[in-house]
Amino acid sequence: MTKAKIAPGRPVAAELDAAELPEAWRGRQWAPVLIVAVVIGAVLGTGLLVDKALQPQVPAALAGCSTSTQIAPHEFIGPQPICITANHTYQATVNTTQGAIVIQLHPEIAPVTVNNFIVLAIHGYYNGLNFWKSETWVVQGGDPNGSGTGGPGYSLPDEPSTDPWGLGAVGMARPPGGAVNGSQFFIQKADWPAPGPTAAYNRFGTVISGLDKAQLLQATDTITSITINVS
Repeated sequence: MTKAKIAPGRPVAAELDAAELPEAWRGRQWAPVLIVAVVIGAVLGTGLLVDKALQPQVPAALAGCSTSTQIAPHEFIGPQPICITANHTYQATVNTTQGAIVIQLHPEIAPVTVNNFIVLAIHGYYNGLNFWKSETWVVQGGDPNGSGTGGPGYSLPDEPSTDPWGLGAVGMARPPGGAVNGSQFFIQKADWPAPGPTAAYNRFGTVISGLDKAQLLQATDTITSITINVS
């Protein structure tokens, strides 16, 4: 059988002989092309569904929350706009490679810090970041550099409180003599070593479930996602 010559630049699929097609397709040479298109569409559609499933699920009460102007993947031009309100309560589920850790957030103590954490979380800022620091009494994460040197490009104001620090307390990191970091947070796994905190670390949450998972976290562990619940 002599095949038709293929004109330069034309798709090979358009030059199939009718004899090479299945009986049901003869006379309908567009069918293979259509099937390929359908398969490609299904694959792309599945990819979009998977991508959507991996994105943080945003509660309706936070649907209008936007970030400040973003100038790099983990960097912003300034602090996050306020979008939380006093008539709601907020919980964060930090999903990690050791399991889920549920944190009751305390906007009544540190409203700017809670708002900042929520806005970053619902926009996927923390996804994939590691817990770069793990000691007997504390575990710390939220650094895009993975070394304790990074942040979102801005610091947070001091939000001091009289609430005691202890097992399960959640606060924001700050270097000695420096400002409160805009993204790095820590969870207390045991009592704070003496003499205890000597500056404001913006105590903005308390672990209410999954403290055993937090105590297992090591520098090889990561945050897979953070889900915010509003009630």
